[in-house]
Amino acid sequence: MAPDTDFLPPAPTPAPEARERALAAALARFDAAHGEKDRAPGQASAGPARRKERRSPLGGPLMLRTRPLVAAALVAALSLPAAWTILRERAATAPPDAQDPSVPGQAPRIEAAPPATEAAQAAPPPAPSPSDLSAARDLEIVRRLALAEAESTRRRGDQAMALLHPPAPSRTRALSGGVVATLAAPTPEPMPLPEPTGRDRFPEAQPSGFQAVAQAPVSTFSIDVDTASYAFMRASLNRNVLPPPNAVRTEELINYFPYAYPAPTSPEEPFRITTAVFPSPWAEGRKLVQVGIKGYAVAPETRPPANLVFLIDTSGSMAGPNRLPLVKQALGLLLTTLDARDRVAIVTYAGEAGTVLPPTPASERQKILGAIEGLGARGGTAGGEGLRQAYALAEQGFEAKAVNRVVLATDGDFNLGITDPDELKGFVARKRGTGIFLSVLGFGMGNHNDALMQALAQNGNGAAAYIDTLNEARKVLVEEATSTLVPIAKDVKIQVEFNPATIAEYRLIGYETRALRRDDFTNDKVDAGEVGSGQTVTALYEVVPVGGPRAMPDLRYAAKPAAPVAGSSDYAHVAIRYKRPDAETSRLIEAAIDPGHEVKTLTEAPQEARFAAAVAAFGEILRGATHTGAFRYPDIVRLATGARGDDPFGYRAEFVGLVRAAETAAETAAALAPAPR
Repeated sequence: MAPDTDFLPPAPTPAPEARERALAAALARFDAAHGEKDRAPGQASAGPARRKERRSPLGGPLMLRTRPLVAAALVAALSLPAAWTILRERAATAPPDAQDPSVPGQAPRIEAAPPATEAAQAAPPPAPSPSDLSAARDLEIVRRLALAEAESTRRRGDQAMALLHPPAPSRTRALSGGVVATLAAPTPEPMPLPEPTGRDRFPEAQPSGFQAVAQAPVSTFSIDVDTASYAFMRASLNRNVLPPPNAVRTEELINYFPYAYPAPTSPEEPFRITTAVFPSPWAEGRKLVQVGIKGYAVAPETRPPANLVFLIDTSGSMAGPNRLPLVKQALGLLLTTLDARDRVAIVTYAGEAGTVLPPTPASERQKILGAIEGLGARGGTAGGEGLRQAYALAEQGFEAKAVNRVVLATDGDFNLGITDPDELKGFVARKRGTGIFLSVLGFGMGNHNDALMQALAQNGNGAAAYIDTLNEARKVLVEEATSTLVPIAKDVKIQVEFNPATIAEYRLIGYETRALRRDDFTNDKVDAGEVGSGQTVTALYEVVPVGGPRAMPDLRYAAKPAAPVAGSSDYAHVAIRYKRPDAETSRLIEAAIDPGHEVKTLTEAPQEARFAAAVAAFGEILRGATHTGAFRYPDIVRLATGARGDDPFGYRAEFVGLVRAAETAAETAAALAPAPR
């Protein structure tokens, strides 16, 4: 029995005129709800011209899939008033015992009819009332209109979703007996969100210029062993895009590479200084002065235990494949360098911060990896609260003879809670006084906050690295694990005093964000850089000998140059101040740079000095080539190739490839630049 007969009496056969009127009314209502777009080919319209369909603001992919459900709800909502009217009319004519008077407001109860007698069966059915027929027609028309709307909407939704996620072609496979089975293609993954662009932030610093030795003979700066700038530059060039000039810190490009300097023999004096003087490759008549430092290397088996807290950014901005997934892989590599002596804890932060893993022995690797793999990206970035909780965990597990360190993995996009850079720097600076250092690992491109990461690392007595590939993670966290995690000195400063009798002008290449005042050198309250086990640090000066091509003329009213030391032919004097990791009083190491360290031609220069000069020229050209004259990318390739030397990990060969990539990116940018008017 059809469902309608449960509520309505049998409908009489309609007259032809009534059928036509009902059909016309139904089509008019249909036309009011639909445009021409949903009409089947060849279908005629019985009403006025149909209006052009308007796009609904709720016509997105999600609403397209859910509108059939809304239409079904509309059918029920519109059907209820008509059904209720019919029931009330029938209840009014029902016998008194059809309702239970003990239940106030009870809905009419429809009793099952008793078996009909043969006479009753032969009698014609009673004629329906006009109100019954009117309500039935309205109910039927509304129901059919709503169902038609639901079906049309479903078709449009399926078409839209097919455009967004086209199904993979099905495959067939022959089975036994000649039967061919169709194999459903796997459901495709949702399309990833696009990478942000144009919101990277870097420290503002202009390239250093020449200084006259007569007026400013002393150069002072903090050491810098960060490598983030090099990896970010490489990530840019791998996209065939030149990095922004502010993203290039020349000293970080130079110090990305290990150099074969002579090593110190005792931890009591953890640094050994190497110097060289040779002709400048890009400026006739000028010279380069190399100051190289090699740190004492702690044997892996004698290194102190590590108390590490991984602070992982799990905000929505970390959802890209080169962000949180790469973080997980990188920290997994770091775990391979730890053992039962070490402890690891994990704090995450998104909309809020929380402890994912309490301090756990590194030997429980599966437990730690399970905690890391369970992380997902979502929400805002409450980085300040994450820092607070991470330092609190590090303090709980603090060991005086251990390496106590927070390892922050983020894109630097702090946008919830404490977001003021000065407040964050102050917090980290106060915590370094407790003996807990901070390392920063940067990920992602497009909204990478390099400026904040640099500030946090510098104030936290740590280093900043940028992880753009799994190979870079392996370099930083496996091959250089002891230098990354085990400090041998903190607050390391360099001061170079030039002899006005031999040098007229000088400029320090790079280190613009690490410059210190002259009196900062002896002030042990002034923070400076950290050096890890076995690390090398290189600084290059471009100098103008007395009588050489000056960059600046003498001042008209300048005081007479300082008198040179009697009988001294030194070019400069180098001094290094440093503190032991557990000390607050600095120590001093000194060395002179004299003509005995000089060679007459570039080809005679030490191999490590020539390679450092090639990298320095590359950084200077990327920043605008203010001082490198006609020196260009092919010249860098020739200089670096001739000084590549022993290259067990291929870092120097990769550098040569990046120089060629920069040349291509520069040509591409020039070709795409608008023509001058």
